[in-house]
Amino acid sequence: MTARARRISTAHVLALAETLTEREWSILTTVNLLRLATGLQLERLHFAELTGKSRSVVRWRVLKRLVDAQALMPLTRRVGGSLRGSAQLTYALDTAGERLLRLRRNLSQTKERIRRPGPIGERFVAHTLATSELYVQLVERARAEGFTLDDFQAEPAAWWPNGAGGWMKPDAYLSISAGEFTDHWWVEVDLATEAVPTLRGKFLAYIDFVSLGQRGPGDVVPRVLVTVPTLERRDVMTSVVTKLPPPADELFAVVLHDEAVGWLTAELSEATHE
Repeated sequence: MTARARRISTAHVLALAETLTEREWSILTTVNLLRLATGLQLERLHFAELTGKSRSVVRWRVLKRLVDAQALMPLTRRVGGSLRGSAQLTYALDTAGERLLRLRRNLSQTKERIRRPGPIGERFVAHTLATSELYVQLVERARAEGFTLDDFQAEPAAWWPNGAGGWMKPDAYLSISAGEFTDHWWVEVDLATEAVPTLRGKFLAYIDFVSLGQRGPGDVVPRVLVTVPTLERRDVMTSVVTKLPPPADELFAVVLHDEAVGWLTAELSEATHE
């Protein structure tokens, strides 16, 4: 799907900026951070204080207002009730949303290029939403357990120069902390769609990064968390990692998608008790 081509006037953007609530600004910031998010993911992040039916009703009203204002763009329509349907929709920034965020960052409205999303395939959507889900679960776990999610960047913001004229291109970068301990991670979200030779080449790039003495975000070498959908795929990934040169055994961790956040927090907890 492509973004709608209807022009957005500066007057519309300025008027909308005057009426947005902090919740609505936060929603736009989240979608910009993640590139894509479902209505349910946004509900879990930005409407968690509400309970019962009011939670879904308020979420529906807020997202509908942002879509009507062309601040958010739903990628697909679902058959069913409006409340259920809006939860299942996937949202990207629309033209007004991008311009609103630029306005808030004091960027020029006349010189800065407005970038509308181009055609978005199912594979891109699935991969991006899997990364978004990792972020949502981290936020939820941080709220419940008291550790801090210091930073989270999805690609391409997560990319990092490799010191050899190219780029490390993880799907995400994150740092979490508890007390004086901070863990830094690059994340590879695998959906079992890439061939083993491609994966090996990608993992070797991380080995080369370490071998060159490079440092990543936080002036450290982040470890690499590889998340996978099934136990069978975990076995495949683990086999790839075990055949890599050192320090692969210390650099990589392979876990299931659903276990990733628990595994990350367990690693952090273990460090704080050493």
